[in-house]
Amino acid sequence: MKLRIVSCLFFLFFQVSAFANAIDFKGKVIDAKTHETLPGAVISIPDLHVSVATNNKGEFTFRAIPARGRYVVQVQYLSYKTLTQTVDFSSTTPIIFELQSSIIETHEVVITGTPITAGSRYNSTSASVVTKDQLMGSSTNLIDALARAVPGVSQITTSQAISKPVIRGLSYNRVVTLNDGVKQQGQQWGDEHGIEMDQFQAERVEVLRGAASLQYGSDALGGVINVIDPPTPAEGNIKGEVLSNYSTNSGLINTSVMLSGNENGFVWRGRGTYQNAHEFNTPAGYYINSGFNQTNFSGLLGVNKSWGYSHLNFSYFKNNIGFYDSEPGDPLYTNNKSRTIDFPRQDIRHYKLALNNNFIFGSSSLKLDLGYQKNQRRELAETTIPNLFFDLNTYSLDAKYYLPESNGWRPVIGISSSLGHSVNLGEELLIPAYDELSTGAFVYAKKTWDQNTFSAGARFDYIKNKGKAQNNDNGDVVFTGFDNKFANVSAALGFTHVFNDDLSFKANAGSAFRAPNPAELGSNGVHEGTARYEIGNANLSPERSYQADATLEYGSGVVTGSFGLYENYIHDFIYASNTNKEQITVVDEATGLPRAYDAYRYGQVNANLYGFEGNLTLHPVAFIHFENTFSYTHATNESFDRPLPLIPAGVLHNTLRFEPKIKGISDFYISAGIDNYFKQSRIDATFETPADGYTLINAGIGATFKIGSQPLKIYASASNLGNKRYYDALSRLRPGRYSQEDPTYGVYNPGRNITFGFYLPFGTNK
Repeated sequence: MKLRIVSCLFFLFFQVSAFANAIDFKGKVIDAKTHETLPGAVISIPDLHVSVATNNKGEFTFRAIPARGRYVVQVQYLSYKTLTQTVDFSSTTPIIFELQSSIIETHEVVITGTPITAGSRYNSTSASVVTKDQLMGSSTNLIDALARAVPGVSQITTSQAISKPVIRGLSYNRVVTLNDGVKQQGQQWGDEHGIEMDQFQAERVEVLRGAASLQYGSDALGGVINVIDPPTPAEGNIKGEVLSNYSTNSGLINTSVMLSGNENGFVWRGRGTYQNAHEFNTPAGYYINSGFNQTNFSGLLGVNKSWGYSHLNFSYFKNNIGFYDSEPGDPLYTNNKSRTIDFPRQDIRHYKLALNNNFIFGSSSLKLDLGYQKNQRRELAETTIPNLFFDLNTYSLDAKYYLPESNGWRPVIGISSSLGHSVNLGEELLIPAYDELSTGAFVYAKKTWDQNTFSAGARFDYIKNKGKAQNNDNGDVVFTGFDNKFANVSAALGFTHVFNDDLSFKANAGSAFRAPNPAELGSNGVHEGTARYEIGNANLSPERSYQADATLEYGSGVVTGSFGLYENYIHDFIYASNTNKEQITVVDEATGLPRAYDAYRYGQVNANLYGFEGNLTLHPVAFIHFENTFSYTHATNESFDRPLPLIPAGVLHNTLRFEPKIKGISDFYISAGIDNYFKQSRIDATFETPADGYTLINAGIGATFKIGSQPLKIYASASNLGNKRYYDALSRLRPGRYSQEDPTYGVYNPGRNITFGFYLPFGTNK
């Protein structure tokens, strides 16, 4: 019956939309001063998921797009300021985009992860965009790449393959990762559970800092990571890419191939990626059994028509990650570099289907995203028979209806819903099998006048978590079960003001909430990946957040930068802690011997987090860029007047980049950088130890060569050139983080690493 209803809805949408008028959107891109044409400029319409490049005459054409409506158009060209402009498609006059020559190319970018797509200066959310070039450096996964590029973003790491995002000090289920319009659901509650996503599939990534519960509901207290796939090529064209790199530290090999096309509005894309690494090297040796391999296949089938688009995205992600189950005093390092992953290890598989639609009805539109995800997480101790095996199936719906603009107001109404069903298939138990129902609705409106933008919205959410009671084979109670219902109303206000072409201001204030997840409510068992005994609390209340932030942004020909302040007060903040050095002894079924584990119980406190973040780039001459980013978070457990745990240390990144013009070579650069991580002494002393500060030296070089008309980018990047011995404050393998029994136990972060790579884009431009 559900399938019949959905089929009827789609049939109705297509019937109504079939009468939509289509136009060819044509134009030209020129230099604002010389009026010379700019061949190769890229024009994108994010809300329609299409892009095209100008021909040799600087001209472009989008065929069969909606004849009505106002859409944000982005125009990019090397050595010119990025232009974002809202265009009324009811006008048939060819448009001329005039770009201004500048050494600043990305001061203004389009943000799509907010309720209404807009240029960053007219969007009150604090946001950064990470480009594909930045994702192809010496990072080992997607979150690692973002933590290196975006102020305010850090990572909780477990070895080289697992990184959990931290935004303004918040992580786990407080940060939403989004791809294909669908929330990533992959057991985010776990300390050593990473993000099951291919870092090379993204064309760019938007990082939204600050609470985003208005659009995304529960779990978006800290922010949103919006992974955006490449737009489909213009009609009649094919686009593709081949990229590969090799890293010396762990022998990491990355290879990714993509091909995409558009024939008469039928669009398609396929990508395959493979990664393989042996143990990573530290200044003390190779950390035992820390290798991993990862396989990812993804694709798209769909149509782009005058009524909008309908795209079916599908992906398969598989990751095998080695762990080292050692006791304090055991050796941590080896001289071997084996790519064979021994036990214990994780076997993770993530399947996803997402149907993304944008139906255009004259001056209004409906965006509808339907998703299905299957996440299987196996933790293997000694054999291929899983000790822990979580099988999570999630169905989701997200719909946003954009009403016609009226008196400058742009209203949006939206609904979202998801249903999660998780079962335990392993021999051991940690969290109960559960069902989770989440549903919500919001209203949002935005008005722009003169150089000001004001936005306001409200949202209602209802969440139901039901954990199933269960006994073990001898009749002892393992899970008592729980049946919790949570409801919340949240609201948000935003304001931006553009003083002139160089200076702008934005501010936000609002409330948000997060419902406790099933692990926090019902855990009772040994978590093999963390070597601790975790105990949930079925009486937890939802977290309620009250936050505000403000940012000042500046960009001229010599100086660009931003500075932001934020504060986030969270009532009933949830976290697991080990108090009074409590331990629970469990008999190992394999050996029959008892083993003591630190006991971590979930509880609640009131928390306050505040800090600042920003960037400053100096351009004394056209070929020199001195880039600096900085961030700091101060977090306090207000209930016990002590610091919160797992808070990143303050960090300052400095990079000097030279971009001289060399005949026959484009995009040539040489860079040198220093990363300064400050001491983190604000720790929860009941189970954390301080982390010393450290400084890392980095470097890079790259250029784009032309083989005929074919561009080929070659690059090399180096991190920790001095082979510094250090422990990052958020590394789960550092002393005092992994085990309290021996405070000297710990694993150094990776030592010197040099990555060599190439990127080969290709395609037609008809």
